[in-house]
Amino acid sequence: MCPKHSKPLELFFLSDQTRVCLMCSVLEHRSHQFVPLGEDLFEDKKVYLQQMIQKRREKLKEIKESVRIRKDAADREIAEGVEMFTALMKLVQRGLNKLIEKMEEQQEAEEREADSLIKELEEEISELMKRSSEVEQLSHSEDRLLQHFCSLKAPPATKDWTEVMVRPSSYEGTVLRAVTQLEDTLSDKMMKMKMLAMKRLQQFAVDVTLDPLTAHPNLVLSDDGKLVCHSDVRKNLPDNKERFSPSVNVSGKQSFGSGRFYFEVQVKRKTKWYLGVVKESINRKGYAPLTPKNGYWTLILRDGKLYKACEDSSVILHLKCVPEKVGVFVDYEGGVVSFYDVDAAALIDSFTHCCFTHKLQPFFSPCLNYGGKNSAPLIICPVNQSE
Repeated sequence: MCPKHSKPLELFFLSDQTRVCLMCSVLEHRSHQFVPLGEDLFEDKKVYLQQMIQKRREKLKEIKESVRIRKDAADREIAEGVEMFTALMKLVQRGLNKLIEKMEEQQEAEEREADSLIKELEEEISELMKRSSEVEQLSHSEDRLLQHFCSLKAPPATKDWTEVMVRPSSYEGTVLRAVTQLEDTLSDKMMKMKMLAMKRLQQFAVDVTLDPLTAHPNLVLSDDGKLVCHSDVRKNLPDNKERFSPSVNVSGKQSFGSGRFYFEVQVKRKTKWYLGVVKESINRKGYAPLTPKNGYWTLILRDGKLYKACEDSSVILHLKCVPEKVGVFVDYEGGVVSFYDVDAAALIDSFTHCCFTHKLQPFFSPCLNYGGKNSAPLIICPVNQSE
């Protein structure tokens, strides 16, 4: 009997796995799935349990497939990394072998020169000792005529050894030249490798266009949806929920909930901009820090020279050169958002270990034009995938 209504327990709720009376089903469980108690109860419960098992098997299969995809991706990246670093190590080893060979050749040449000097000196010493012996013998001779004749004999020809020196070898110049040459070779090789790595990212290029329904009223978009800049003139547009306000932002039309994607944006001649990806479901009204906690994964430029990765605590980046074109790469399952200097083929910064559960959209802000100082547009560029 039902303790609340003193009624028979005639119904069984599948979701709660409890028995209730008819009155309970009406008052407290009207939205729940139930079956009448009776001979079909156990059959229905079996069906319900089988459905639960099937759903979990499907989820298990999904997780295993995700693990396999991640492992395959990791294996590919490791193989590519091993290939690149092996090539670099071969270059270094080749440079070292050449350096050793050159130093050994120099050492052998110096040894031959020294051996030649030693041999020449030994020959002169031998000749002089022979002459000395002759003189010694003649000094004891009683033949005055012979002594007079030998004294007139010219001494053996000898070299003036006063300025002859064998200086210690110096290999510093050889080493420095070899290191400089290796540095140039490695620099060229590494640039080629970085360009190759960029090509691998660019194979995930997608066609991104700006969504006018999301654009702040002060933003001007090109007809093809590839260019955005800020204007002092505010357009009279409906304040729909998708539109950013009061922040001068715009998102892409496209959204992505899986896989990898990549796009490039020209930021040339700008002094301030924001760029990255956002959760499709973010609140677009009001101001909020552009951080992962709020659904933003962005890179920003301020004052024409200050670059920051907008993490929960902003990270100032020190770049060797000013990028004119920025590439944005997202690996949804891998939880990575990376930014690249396209022309230098250099990584600027990455967000890693992200946990994406919502669809992502490209995100852009040309920021205010500041009286023309920041009037240059952000331009979504076609990705050059040619070799």
